Amino acid sequence: MGTSISKSLTSWFPQKQQVRLLILGLDAAGKTSFLYKLQLGEIVTTIPTTGFNVESIIYKNLTFTMWDVSGMWGIRKIWHHYYKDTDGVIFVVDSNDRDRMTEAKDDLHRMSIEDDLRDAVFLIMANKQDIPGCMTVLEVYEALDLDKISQRGRRRFHIQPCAVLLGQGMEQGLEWLSRQLVKGV
Repeated sequence: MGTSISKSLTSWFPQKQQVRLLILGLDAAGKTSFLYKLQLGEIVTTIPTTGFNVESIIYKNLTFTMWDVSGMWGIRKIWHHYYKDTDGVIFVVDSNDRDRMTEAKDDLHRMSIEDDLRDAVFLIMANKQDIPGCMTVLEVYEALDLDKISQRGRRRFHIQPCAVLLGQGMEQGLEWLSRQLVKGV
């Protein structure tokens, strides 16, 4: 009896698909601002993350459990401990920080060959597009050498221009991500 009621309720109120996401990138790229802009709809004053923040955000038919992990140099060495059971990676890049783009590329390429992330989709958020003189999306694409990731068989990635402080580009990135993560795709 209880099973039939449960099945009936599920058909009327379908459960949202649970998705585990990592928000990664170098320190000061805008990862925590991205997370809280999504969750709260506004920018909050943040301090450098020394560990991680975890928040759940409902987007359409998905419940994203988002792990915002510190991008500090010492913490990046242990990112691999967070990879297991990850469905997607949101890699936030500071498009205005040309000097550290090689460092960001190295971290991204290391992740792209991790066995625990072989089925994960990668959304690269080219943040801070509102700053005059920042790198264009094409320049970020080339600086991160995304063709090489594609050649390794990691075909499900997308680079999205955004300005987190203005809330621009975030919706488009999440839309791409949700289409990739819907079961059966």
